[in-house]
Amino acid sequence: MAVGLGITVVIGLDVARLDELNPLRRTISEHGLGPTGWIFAVAVGLLAAGSVAIGVGLLRRRLAGVAGTVALMAWSVGLFVAATFPKHNWAVGPSLSGTIHRWGSIVAFLALPIAALIIARPWRHPEWRRSAVIAYVLGIGSVLVIAGMGTMMVIGWQNGLAWWQVMPLGLVERTLAAVEVATLIALGVWASARQPAYGRKTAIRSST
Repeated sequence: MAVGLGITVVIGLDVARLDELNPLRRTISEHGLGPTGWIFAVAVGLLAAGSVAIGVGLLRRRLAGVAGTVALMAWSVGLFVAATFPKHNWAVGPSLSGTIHRWGSIVAFLALPIAALIIARPWRHPEWRRSAVIAYVLGIGSVLVIAGMGTMMVIGWQNGLAWWQVMPLGLVERTLAAVEVATLIALGVWASARQPAYGRKTAIRSST
């Protein structure tokens, strides 16, 4: 529920500020500056809190091991950091807050696909194959988007361009955010799903 509410608020901010914030060029974190900053911080905080709850649910149901849980918690911590420290306000200049925000965002965006690929390995959960495959494929999708961003940055560097000049940064970031949120939702649905009949029978046999 916290994840859904946080996502809804961020989308609402995007829609409400379409006349002043170009979603193709301006990043999501722009909402953290100015009078809407506290709303954005609360929304991202809700997303982070919901992610922690999903991680705990997966761990309690023995669907996530230590490594996967740590990676998912790193995503949550990265979100909390990004929510707490606003990005650079380039109308003023770079800031320590903006640098911390950037590193928090990088950790979050990298940690979630790693968590999904570790946790949702289909061969690790044969009784949950469909749920595992969905989360795993979305995790791969996140990795592909990140790889695409990295490739464009390298191409820009080779041509003497700054990384934000070689791609529609707002669109690319929103694409990555959408894929990663979909991955998180898939993990959340998996964490709250009823145990399949195969899994119940296995558990019964192992306990007798």
